[in-house]
Amino acid sequence: MLTKQPRFDLESIILNYQGRTRFQRLLLIGINSSVLGVDALKAAIHDAKDRKDTQHYLDAHSHLKIIAPHEAEAQKDSAWIMRTEESNQSETYRLEAELKQYKNNLIKESIRMGNEDLGKHYQAMGELSKAFDAFSRMRQEASIPKHVIDVCRRLIEVSIEQRNWIVATTNVQKIRQVVTSSDEDKGLQPFLCAIEGLASLDTGKYFSAANFFLNAESGVGQKFNTIIISNDIAVYGGLCALATFGREELETRVLKNSNFRTYLELEPQIRRAITFFINGRYTDCLGILDAYHTDYSLDIYLQNHINEIYDLIRRKSIIQYFIPFSCVAIDSLNKIFAAPGKDINKELIKMIECKELDAKIDTQNRLLILLQPTPRHSLQKYTLEMAKNYEHEARLRILHVNICSAELDIKNKKAGPDMIDSCFDTVGG
Repeated sequence: MLTKQPRFDLESIILNYQGRTRFQRLLLIGINSSVLGVDALKAAIHDAKDRKDTQHYLDAHSHLKIIAPHEAEAQKDSAWIMRTEESNQSETYRLEAELKQYKNNLIKESIRMGNEDLGKHYQAMGELSKAFDAFSRMRQEASIPKHVIDVCRRLIEVSIEQRNWIVATTNVQKIRQVVTSSDEDKGLQPFLCAIEGLASLDTGKYFSAANFFLNAESGVGQKFNTIIISNDIAVYGGLCALATFGREELETRVLKNSNFRTYLELEPQIRRAITFFINGRYTDCLGILDAYHTDYSLDIYLQNHINEIYDLIRRKSIIQYFIPFSCVAIDSLNKIFAAPGKDINKELIKMIECKELDAKIDTQNRLLILLQPTPRHSLQKYTLEMAKNYEHEARLRILHVNICSAELDIKNKKAGPDMIDSCFDTVGG
């Protein structure tokens, strides 16, 4: 449970996002923030009651009942649940009947739209597997690229909610295969990059995530706010780049990136943190990140990764700080990098053990000393690498000689149709 007041305004979550992601974000804040918990859960309950998913309502209600049982929203609205479930059931029967009629009449466009309406209905109810199946059936009637794009976008949205990133990225590639040069299709580019970035972020591939977010052209705006908005691209891309890029890359690929600069203007604290890191002002950089830690810990996609990303940035800052020196006083490192009342020794030991820091600690004089590689050690390392490469090349040459001797090598001839047919006849027996 986070006890620190976040910097964002809860109202911004309600206004900036649409669809099911709004409820999910409100519920996450309600469960994890002691400051905004009650207000977020009450907002989540109101949002759920504007929609069809009774399970969403029950989830938010159960949490609010625990932390604020005296609130009016904590009283279970059984009448609404019953009305909504009856309405959902009758709507399901109606849509299924319509779809059956379309299939009997063999009207392809009506069948496609019928499956889409049924899929949207199931998705709104929270029955994601049924929604996915309904949207998948739209493929059979997709006759133009726009239909394929519509199908894939629907499947991407459902897959993300299911946290099935493989299916989401597969559908991204299918969209890329059919997009045209029209302005409407060009507008999909930042959306596709953002989805691939989210997939990489979720799997802990922060370098890949940074590249995808940085490649997103400007123009996301509110068009895809059922999943992501421009501010998210700035935060996700900026943090992943700060965790994995070097100084030069941060300057050229992030700050001087005209497309990404448009996103950074929406989140100036990310731009300032990157600028401070490039200029070697690590205390200021880490101070900004610490000030926004609560905000990012309450983000639906960053929550499980923010501590690891912060650790990567912190360790990289220590390494960069140490590079110009042959030895550094541990007390000076404590002043810059250690939390109040804590010592950085354990962290330095861990970095040395993981070979992130090529140094040793002088515990008596409290110094971090750079290990200078000896010429003999460098020569031995070079010799071993040369021997390994020579052995690998020799094995390949021997393998090639044996293949040629056994006449198993492929001759450089163009195979005609007759030769291909005869090969199949031979294999078939």
